[in-house]
Amino acid sequence: MPPGGNKVADSSSSASSSKKSRRWQKPSASSPASVMTPLAASATSRIQALYNLSKNVFAAARPGFLPPPPSEAELSRFLNALTPQDFVLDASMPFFRGDPDGRPKVTYLHFADSPQFTFGVFCLPMSAVIPLHNHPGMTVFSKILLGSMHIKSYDWVKPQAGGGRQATRTPDGARLAKLKTDAVFDASSETVVLYPEDGGNLHRFTATTPCAVLDVMGPPYCHDQGRDCSYYRAVGSDSDGQHAWLREVPCSFEMDTVYVRPKIRK
Repeated sequence: MPPGGNKVADSSSSASSSKKSRRWQKPSASSPASVMTPLAASATSRIQALYNLSKNVFAAARPGFLPPPPSEAELSRFLNALTPQDFVLDASMPFFRGDPDGRPKVTYLHFADSPQFTFGVFCLPMSAVIPLHNHPGMTVFSKILLGSMHIKSYDWVKPQAGGGRQATRTPDGARLAKLKTDAVFDASSETVVLYPEDGGNLHRFTATTPCAVLDVMGPPYCHDQGRDCSYYRAVGSDSDGQHAWLREVPCSFEMDTVYVRPKIRK
């Protein structure tokens, strides 16, 4: 979910497998079943419409893809009108509560994908965190459907020839990034778009209330093409407060993944 929209404050039809997984790893066939409320016809219709529109917008998706402005605006308008009910979600569902030990666990509801794009909803209980991570070569449309979250995001600083800031990497592997946003956003925020090289390509979410955010992204993460989701930690900052040194770290983040299977015509 990229920054943007309205700031609140600065600073078969259902059911599927579920398991603990690192982001974007598909659950195995042996995973225990997790049953969701069957999708109503109205919800399936909206998800079908989202699939159709995403298919058009991402038809030419490849690493570094930027959608044409008219297509970007059309998809953004559609996402702005979506509600939690379109995905059969409400804040009373177990996805928005901590686990039996009280720990806030993120759940990803996967609705649809293709070689060009994928979309789903991240459900976060209060205080749940999705660590700082990237979206290599990807364009991502995001819409908060429910609740609010704090978002801190960055973009990599590019080396500049012939003057200006020169050092963008350190010998120990840290890279310089510019702060894009550090604020709280909620369901009143409009759809925002994250691009391959700007718009807050690296971001961290912290749920300030139980919340849900829809991501439509393309092209999808792909291990075979060297575009895994990588995680980062800030190891230093500049005196201007607008730049930080980020170092890639091993992934320790786990979340539950649920495959929802609406009857989509592809």
